[in-house]
Amino acid sequence: METGDPKTYAIIGAAMEVHRELGCGFLEAIYQDVFEMELGLRGIPFVREANIPVFYKGQQLRSNYRVDFLCYGDLPVELKAMSLMTGVEEAKLIHYLKSARHKIGMLINFGAPALDWRRMIY
Repeated sequence: METGDPKTYAIIGAAMEVHRELGCGFLEAIYQDVFEMELGLRGIPFVREANIPVFYKGQQLRSNYRVDFLCYGDLPVELKAMSLMTGVEEAKLIHYLKSARHKIGMLINFGAPALDWRRMIY
């Protein structure tokens, strides 16, 4: 499972522990609460529901995106609790990365019988 990136590796480990303990079937808000606890237990720095600024032609807009977690100060993590993720969820994460000018982001889905995670690079 090693991704070559210790930050995403640590986040995946936290997500795997949450999924191992809870399985699938809970609401997304429950997974967010438990994932927050697990990040704290592992000493992973994060901000929950972090605002991500949006820019147009170099100007910051008044509206922001809000990502579920911003880990390590520059790694957005979006959680889902769906039976199957689609390209819509991936597109949303790409928008976060593009807007905030971050290089790596993660999409984690707790809603399937097996944990589904995607590490995306912009």
